[in-house]
Amino acid sequence: MPDPTSDEISHRVIAITGAGGALGAAVSQRLAREPQTSLVLSDVSETSLASTVAVLGEALERFGRLDVLVSNAGVLAPNGRIHNLSTEDWERSFRINVLGAVNGIRAGVAVMRPQRSGSIILTASVAGMTAWSHSAPYCATKAAVIQLAKVAAVEYARDGIRVNCVCPGTFRSAIHEGLPEEALDSIARRHPLGLGSAGDLVGAYSYLASDDSRWTTGAAFVIDGGYSAP
Repeated sequence: MPDPTSDEISHRVIAITGAGGALGAAVSQRLAREPQTSLVLSDVSETSLASTVAVLGEALERFGRLDVLVSNAGVLAPNGRIHNLSTEDWERSFRINVLGAVNGIRAGVAVMRPQRSGSIILTASVAGMTAWSHSAPYCATKAAVIQLAKVAAVEYARDGIRVNCVCPGTFRSAIHEGLPEEALDSIARRHPLGLGSAGDLVGAYSYLASDDSRWTTGAAFVIDGGYSAP
């Protein structure tokens, strides 16, 4: 990767899609506190190519560059065994979880290749590395996101672009509202360190957004409270 100029070191521009959820908001707040950082945020959860391009276009118009893209849109599928899930359930999961990440990469590299630098961070899940019963679409699509990050990392390394993903375990968020406490306790018992919070994940994004990760690409950072350890 080319050595950054002094201007690039002193100021960076970060775009975050899916910034309205618990994780997106926590990542945004963390990165906003870091020195010489400007954020461009989108809270649209079902990220299309058009909406992603619009966010990146805003970054270019306001700041003239884009240093980091955090592609954070995602959705859970209905709970059910494979034979009880509809084609529409699968299609929605792939459209948002996989194509949302694809759209982030497509839009990001269009801006970053001329710069010869950039970092793209995808949000995957530990579900993409383990088997969650009654959650086949989510597991399959998050596994696809992990592999997508690896392939993109190889394809765009010579353009100076790094592509990595973060794989969270279960953390408390709006999707758990309405669940009985005993259900959450059951999930927590599968995590040796218990359930996390969005704040427990932001350090990984901060690292991948920084120049400290300049020799890191194609990595899947597992932050799961020990869920995948056994």
